This record gives sequence, structure tokens and C-alpha cells, in this order.
Amino acid sequence: MDSSQARNRMVEAQIARRGVRDPRVLNVMRTVPREAFTAAGFEEFAYEDSPLPIAEGQTISQPYIVAAMLEAAELEDGNRVLEIGAGSGYVAALLSRIAGMVYAVERHAALTDAAHERLRALGYDNVELRTGDGSNGWLDAAPFDAIIVSACVPKIADALKRQLIIGGRLVVPVGALDEQRLIRLTRTGQDAFEKVDLGGVRFVKLIGTEGWDEPAKTSA
Repeated sequence: MDSSQARNRMVEAQIARRGVRDPRVLNVMRTVPREAFTAAGFEEFAYEDSPLPIAEGQTISQPYIVAAMLEAAELEDGNRVLEIGAGSGYVAALLSRIAGMVYAVERHAALTDAAHERLRALGYDNVELRTGDGSNGWLDAAPFDAIIVSACVPKIADALKRQLIIGGRLVVPVGALDEQRLIRLTRTGQDAFEKVDLGGVRFVKLIGTEGWDEPAKTSA
């Protein structure tokens, strides 16, 4: 089975069958080659419905959860979108096929560089990447129509709320490592937000000033 067939099977069996209906989301999940964003040696597992390890102790998220987050963000053509926790660049790549411009922040410089190379090789040129503390968002590029956070936070950062347009959507996993809820927050006014709980998820922690503290280093 070639990768195109594998993507189609993934979409039908793992995503559409579980309730994702947005045709734009289903289309990009069929189009973007997930195997290009996995760590070497894991390509054969790219279309299984599970997270996969990448460098720096991070992961590329489960396809169904990624699709559910994209659908929850209610993306439209031409949107300006921010992704926090870019990792291998897979979610940014998917976003780039729907949105007008994607901004993605990653804490680890090595992952940022690798994601940039993958996106460049695929010709996805409407993504801007930078290394930094994603919990603070990307103020210089704000405001955004949607923000997707690909790592869990203990609470939703005020900085991210303020970087949404009125009507903008923030999709973020909130909670501890063992119990997280996927939340969609819609900015309905200057200081007004509507919150929807989309169910339980599990993500790695977002390290940052408005996320989790840096893990303590252990001595050899």
C-alpha cells in the first residue's frame, strides 16, 4: 500500500468514522504526508492512530486528536493561525493547507530547524516558525483567528486569550499529565469568552512562563 492509500484508509477508519466531518480537515489529512514528519525508523507506523516519538522527548500527536483539534478550531480560508508546540511541524503543515498564514512556535531549536526543512521541502511556504516560549504566544504577529496549542497547560494563559480576534478560537489541552481536558475557548467580546469542553486527551507538557516549569535536571 502506498502512502496515499494509507492516508485515505487512516482518514476513513480512524477519523471520519469517529465523527470528524469538516471536509477541509479530512482533505488535508489525506493530503499531507505524515511519514515526512516522523522520526527516522518510524515511517511505517505513520498512519496508525497513535502518537509517535520525535526528538527532544516530544511526540507527533495521534491523527484523530489532531483532526479533532483542527475541526474544533473552525478554520476558514485566509485565517491567520498560531500553533504552540510545533514539534516536527506536522500540525503546522496541515494548518497551512487551510489557513492563509500560519505562525508556529517551538521551544527546542533543533525541532524548529528540522520542521523548517520539512516544510520547505514540501513547498509549504505560508508557515513562519520560530524558537521561543510558546506560552506567551506570538505578540508581533497577533491577532489570530485561531490558536492551537499542541501541548498541555495547567491553566489557559491570558497572553493567548488576548491574542485572539473577537470571534477567534483557542483550542488547548488543560490539566495535569494524568488528566487533561481539551478546551475550545471562543473570544466573544473584549473580556468575554465562551468555553466548551471537548473531552479527555493526553499531551506532553508545555514548558514556559505561562505553562509548566522547566523540569529539574538530574545529576549523572
